[in-house]
Amino acid sequence: MRGTRLEPTARARSLFSSLQFPTKDTSLVSLVLAEQPLVMELPLVSPASCELRSVIRFLAAKKNSAKDIHTELCQVYGEGCMSSGMVRRWVREFKNIRTDVHDEPRAGRPSVSDETIAKVEAAMLEDRRVTVRKLCDLVPDVSKITIDKILREHLGYSKVCAIWVPKMLTEDHKRQRVYVAQKFLDCHKTDGEEFLDSIVTGDVTWVHYTTPETKEQSKQWNHISSPKPLKFKQTLSAGKLMATVFWDQKGLLLCDFMRLGTTINSDRYCKTLKQLRRTIQNKRRGMLTKGVRFHHDNARPHTARQTTALIEEFEWELVSHPPYSPDVAPSDFHFFPELKKNLGGTQFQDDDELEEAVLGFYVARRQISSTLGSISGCTECKNA
Repeated sequence: MRGTRLEPTARARSLFSSLQFPTKDTSLVSLVLAEQPLVMELPLVSPASCELRSVIRFLAAKKNSAKDIHTELCQVYGEGCMSSGMVRRWVREFKNIRTDVHDEPRAGRPSVSDETIAKVEAAMLEDRRVTVRKLCDLVPDVSKITIDKILREHLGYSKVCAIWVPKMLTEDHKRQRVYVAQKFLDCHKTDGEEFLDSIVTGDVTWVHYTTPETKEQSKQWNHISSPKPLKFKQTLSAGKLMATVFWDQKGLLLCDFMRLGTTINSDRYCKTLKQLRRTIQNKRRGMLTKGVRFHHDNARPHTARQTTALIEEFEWELVSHPPYSPDVAPSDFHFFPELKKNLGGTQFQDDDELEEAVLGFYVARRQISSTLGSISGCTECKNA
């Protein structure tokens, strides 16, 4: 860094004059050195602003002009320490009885006040679907970003979509759901596995000639440099069958099919129940004697007087199903999703081919369950 040339002082002259040189030209050398100005090798770098203002205040108190003060600052601190205009400004400030050399507190960006937060919350609670842009019009004091920050960080709100439910349940419907669930748990606590073994449940579902494969089924290994595979939207085919499936804890009992255009009513459902009773008698020896707990939903053919009378005639204990509660139907969790997944991506030409595929799936599933049960039994025997 280029040094700043300073005028020699009297002390420097006396210092140079006291030096003893071995040559006869000592007086000449002393004269030359005395006439040369001293050079400061490095100025004071990175001074604090308050330090520069303190120097300005001191020199201004000595009645130095702003120009002389700027020259002195540049000689000591370097050329870029402060501009001449800024020096003149601070000289005026100190002449106007200012004594503080530090910066005054800045207002900066206004903080969010409790009053503003209350305004935003009140406007939002009046209409929970209001947009942030609309809130900007209702509360013009703050920006859109600030309103969004208030809602998310200060108030803890987030905008979410409503969850689809089949029906809005009343308080009585909710109480019935709790009552049925509690009764089921009490029975299981009392009878244990015997209670689950005695339950026979059933439900209906549509099976189509063409069922689109699920998103999970479309997964494939893809190289990082290869393009992503495409999956086009497909719709369910018009050709379909209605499958009525009854099962218990051990597996499938009966699968009855209804062709397209056939109407299911209490007469047809009673015929299916009679067929189910014969199937239980053949496949589950002793189950009718021990007692059957029968479960189905509250569809009209299921709750008709004729159907209720037939179930009483069979001496089956009816397991209650809460109203408007398809989400607690066991078949929708254990049977039908796996069936639709198995049929996904396969096309069938007629009803017979589709019936054979559905029955083949349940037979294969029963064989797998039997194999796993045998392996588990062998393992227990070996451990014993």
